[in-house]
Amino acid sequence: MSTFHFWHFAFHFCLTFTPMYPDFQYLLHAITGIEMPQWLSLFKTFGFLVALSFLGAAWAMASELKRKAKLGLLHPELQTIETGRPVTKAELAVSAFTGFLLGFKIGGLFGNFATISPDPMGYLFSANGNLLAGLIAAAVLGYAKYAEKKKEQLPEPLIKQIKVYPHELITEIVVVAAVAGLVGAKVFNALETWDDFIQDPIRSLTSSSGLTFLGGLIMATLAFYFYARKHKIPFKHLCDSAAPAIMLAYGLGRLGCHFSGDGDWGIYNTAYLANPDGTMRAATTADTAYAQHMIGDTPSAHFTAPSWLPDWLYGMVYPHNVGHEGMPIQGCVGEYCNVLPVSVFPTPIYEAITCVLLFAFMWAMRSRLKGSLKMFGLYLILAGTERFLVELVRVNYKYDWGFIHPSQAEILSVILVITGLFLLLVYKDKNTGIATTPV
Repeated sequence: MSTFHFWHFAFHFCLTFTPMYPDFQYLLHAITGIEMPQWLSLFKTFGFLVALSFLGAAWAMASELKRKAKLGLLHPELQTIETGRPVTKAELAVSAFTGFLLGFKIGGLFGNFATISPDPMGYLFSANGNLLAGLIAAAVLGYAKYAEKKKEQLPEPLIKQIKVYPHELITEIVVVAAVAGLVGAKVFNALETWDDFIQDPIRSLTSSSGLTFLGGLIMATLAFYFYARKHKIPFKHLCDSAAPAIMLAYGLGRLGCHFSGDGDWGIYNTAYLANPDGTMRAATTADTAYAQHMIGDTPSAHFTAPSWLPDWLYGMVYPHNVGHEGMPIQGCVGEYCNVLPVSVFPTPIYEAITCVLLFAFMWAMRSRLKGSLKMFGLYLILAGTERFLVELVRVNYKYDWGFIHPSQAEILSVILVITGLFLLLVYKDKNTGIATTPV
């Protein structure tokens, strides 16, 4: 990698914050200036940043769970494990099935990058793959499980009990929250965009875009409740530990929305327009009719950034967006060659910056708030307020309630704030004693 290209990319990134990197093929080409192999397009910028958000959430939540364990608020669960027994048919079946799925899907990638890279999620949930590669991988993983258990086998199986603290279950907790959150985000998004959903429900459900965060939060909270009951973890402490982690994860995840240009942006800002090559320029008086023609009756505003702030904070045209929205970019060759003709307010950036700052505030407050569910209440207030405010510059379906026309997110945001105020100001935990049992 050329030093010049690296610093040119870093300088360009810091000055423009332009989302020109829908996948790693675009990203690494921008950094190095070298044409990258097509298989790198399978790795999406959105997915990478979402993965980082999960890692950040896992770190924050594990830290809080460990701190609460040291305070004596959380205690270990006694788990019975059995070692030294021979492999079971069920274990062989699970290993072989897992191997088949991995081999079937990974094997199907080779030779098909061009058709799969635009929609890897669609491929993942399709019936396409490589049958031979799947059978080979099934045999390999099945034998590996058999050999592993054979090596560990004892004349008599050994049964023992071990102590497992909640922070040691963090991988399970994050996976449960992620799966439940994804399902909730998809279901609530389908309800919010019902007309688009019924036109192509399969694509809507398998697409990496189209996620409603508040729906994900509700489903993840329900999943937390049942997981906490199963492992005898006080639900209130699990909620408090998760609160700052969720705020951090959301902030980092919104960067994924921004850099991929997944369509989750704000209303039009007619102060800026796209050039034919995909760059952005300030609109002139002569551009008024053109801008109005391009956006039609869609909600819009006209705000020019003051001289001391960058233009991209007020408007972005999202070149190379993954949704293929807008007009073709002149001279562009490849999968993502569209740019919005009129700028939009970059709401993902607003939310990313806001939520990372709110996470820092919550992290500083975590040991100062006394009593259970106080941190979770604070989170609900901050998250609900943040989302309600950003809805003012976002385009969403509005319900007709006569004198008001709220969006789904605005309704849920108000409910979150009211619930948070109750938990923070009214709710009193009957069991306030803190044990001193050390970890």
